[in-house]
Amino acid sequence: MTIRAVLFDFSGTLFRLEHDSLVEHADLMRALTAPVGIAAGLDIDPDQWERRDLDGDLHRDLHVKALRAAGADDPDDFYTRLVSPPFWQPYPDTAAALGTGLPTAVVSNIAWDIRAVFERHGVVDLVDEYVLSYEVGHVKPDPEIFRIACDRLGVRPDEVLMVGDSAEADGGAAAVGCRVAIVPPLETAERPDALLRVLREHAG
Repeated sequence: MTIRAVLFDFSGTLFRLEHDSLVEHADLMRALTAPVGIAAGLDIDPDQWERRDLDGDLHRDLHVKALRAAGADDPDDFYTRLVSPPFWQPYPDTAAALGTGLPTAVVSNIAWDIRAVFERHGVVDLVDEYVLSYEVGHVKPDPEIFRIACDRLGVRPDEVLMVGDSAEADGGAAAVGCRVAIVPPLETAERPDALLRVLREHAG
């Protein structure tokens, strides 16, 4: 089946949380931005954690609690960085991958408006639809979030490629018939062209 549209994950796929001031708690920050699971040893209600990307206030409260437990000097400031566009860096091929001319949606488990990150890097208009969990009320791997994205782009799921960094979360797109490609969430400097490679492989 010909690929007529592409869905992209945000964190670890198109962008990555990277900044010198986060080095002290880099491992925890990566755990907190992981698409599924919970950082080991954190005293957080698993049910609340599962709902964090549906509620902005809950998202902030749980992350600040986790940062405080990890010994962060100023948990509130750390959270502010987590949701601040300057702390998110694009992969080298992000703009090119978004600019192929295929209809494109970003499908993300997120509780804040990531459009500002795309605006900062001049690629916001390369995305046709932003399907964000806190706006649509569904969290990957729930198939419904992928159905919403396909419907908004006006394509059938079997005509769509989902590109993400989590087989568990992004792989949920397969349940509705999408093709799925997984890229590793490496540091941006270590992954120069993975997005373009999977697009060439699956979309021609």
